Amino acid sequence: MNDTDPEPPARGFEKTEYEQRCTLIQKHMRDQEIDVLWLSTHADILYLTGFLTQFWQSPTRPWYLLLPRSGKPVAVIPSIGEACMQRTWVDDIRTWPSPDPFDDGVSLLVDAVRELAGPTPHIGVPMSSESYVRSTLQDQSAIRSALAGAHWVDATPCIRPVRHIKSASEISKLEFVCNVVSRAFASVPEIIQTGMTEAQAFRAFKVACLTQGADDCAYLVGAASANGYNDIISPPSDTVILEGNVLILDTGCTFDGYYADFNRNFAFTRLDDATRDAHQRVWDATEAGLECVRPGAPCSDVFHAMQRHLLNTDSGECETASVGRMGHGLGIELTETPSIAAFDDTRLQEGMVITLEPSISYASGKMMVHEENVVVTDSGYRLLSQRASRDMPIIN
Repeated sequence: MNDTDPEPPARGFEKTEYEQRCTLIQKHMRDQEIDVLWLSTHADILYLTGFLTQFWQSPTRPWYLLLPRSGKPVAVIPSIGEACMQRTWVDDIRTWPSPDPFDDGVSLLVDAVRELAGPTPHIGVPMSSESYVRSTLQDQSAIRSALAGAHWVDATPCIRPVRHIKSASEISKLEFVCNVVSRAFASVPEIIQTGMTEAQAFRAFKVACLTQGADDCAYLVGAASANGYNDIISPPSDTVILEGNVLILDTGCTFDGYYADFNRNFAFTRLDDATRDAHQRVWDATEAGLECVRPGAPCSDVFHAMQRHLLNTDSGECETASVGRMGHGLGIELTETPSIAAFDDTRLQEGMVITLEPSISYASGKMMVHEENVVVTDSGYRLLSQRASRDMPIIN
């Protein structure tokens, strides 16, 4: 970062923000007659507590959070995480030495559930799409057996609508990291050249993201190949970038646990007409999608606006790529609900942060992808990523 770059927002959140999140979720819990919520994933526990650590990358230990119908959450976690959790607003922290091959927190969790919700509780667990329980099947079976009188309820409707709407503090973090990545992309013509391998190019871009102010560049995929690419999810190879190659970099950088997620495309020395046209088409399709972004609009309307534009072509072979959707929610996970897809009629609301990501197939197996990050405002949208140029940049 330099003296002209904006200062990063303060890390963490005020206690009142966590209280508000819990209060909103607890209202949904009462509506669904859920006595206690059982959460076990990084995103859900981070959202309700501020427990931010990279230790989730280790699969060895389970981590649990219980949210009763009223009051503060209770953490049931391995003792190795106690000091980190003590720095959050949670004050009821119950620990055990993990890993324990005989009882890895099961009895501690069961006792806490009974204390909070009685012997026959209605227990809410996220069960719908894009949710999971981070616990072994053996432990899940043991927990269910110990709580034989419990009723299990899908708690997705309690959490999802609350997490959809970002607060002003969340949006400030998202906007900051999007600006960080935008500046890193702007530096690509100076840091990536022909003769470098994909691995060297990726490494240079990661350094740029970190230098600009990202905490981490946890996700970076893409490819460089002649006159376009056909793969957008692979790690870098030792393939050398040559004149006539097109490079896509798709990154998920974080600041204070919040993600930016967008890509940019670059050509080296020259750009063939089909690829130039494809880039302009996905850029124009993004414009068509942006025109639909406003409170009350279904996500499916945004998808169809982009799809109609991509299918309306008189210039050679061009069709929508079969990737299932053209964008998604964004926040403390790289991809969140809702999906910008034909099947998702979730209505946009002020405070939602989404990506628009149209893609097409063209020129016998090539594909082109473009992505922007936006926040839904009271009257439309505001870009968080700095809008790409309609013409693909050519690096000489």
